[in-house]
Amino acid sequence: MDILINVVLPLSLAIIMLSLGVGLTVQDFTRVAKYPRAFGLGALCQVVLVPAAAWAVATAFGLSGELAVGLMILSFCPGGVTSNMVSKFARGDVALSVTLTAVVSLLSILTVPIFTAIAVRHFMGDATPDVSVATLAMAMFLITTLPVALGLLLRHGAPALALRIEPGLSALAALLFVLIVLAALAGNWSLFAENLASLGPALISFNVVLMLLGLGIAGAAGLAWRTRKTISIEVGIQNATLGITLAALISGQASGFSAYALPSAVYGITMYLVALPFVLWFRKR
Repeated sequence: MDILINVVLPLSLAIIMLSLGVGLTVQDFTRVAKYPRAFGLGALCQVVLVPAAAWAVATAFGLSGELAVGLMILSFCPGGVTSNMVSKFARGDVALSVTLTAVVSLLSILTVPIFTAIAVRHFMGDATPDVSVATLAMAMFLITTLPVALGLLLRHGAPALALRIEPGLSALAALLFVLIVLAALAGNWSLFAENLASLGPALISFNVVLMLLGLGIAGAAGLAWRTRKTISIEVGIQNATLGITLAALISGQASGFSAYALPSAVYGITMYLVALPFVLWFRKR
């Protein structure tokens, strides 16, 4: 289990982020200037609205310290490659989805460590573990920003190779995501069973509210329907693998998955159940 937590987990996340980078082009970043309103609204919702909703849900459902922190950690994570795939199935604006994921993922090296330290101090009180913002920032750089940058460089310098390995990397990323979620659930099975009655409804409510808020806010801003769908998905889908990895980093646990990882692990399953009706509805319009 030690090898799984300390080696396999961060390596798996790095591979997942590499698969994201390989699918990126320079145009995915220049699109920010081309569609500033849609991008700005989507990014603001992800960075501000999602954590605010998580804070409200954790308080409303009375989640305990570690579970509340775990939910907050999840809310700080960008959508990842999953949101891009869901946006494609929903016939949304995939280009905007990729741009939001790429830019917010790079910004997370700054936002995630700071927000995590604040959430831990608030919800854990006297039991607050020692969380180093600098250490978290360095870890975020090594397991998220660096792999994305390497993938982007590969796509730019050797596009033929990048296009050839992209399907295999995406498939591997999906497999690793499933394995990590299952391992985190198995490692906290008794805690999962004890808190399922509160954690399950809390996470489902969190997901539903975010997707509706994203759709409503984008609609109020007068954005096109395809753009509204994408913002709804980007706001509602979080990178559960990153949440589980961050949980391992702040827990300081030498072995096994900590309780901080449980919300991300459960969410890794429930988000598909919640997103499916939305995707089916989105595809019809």
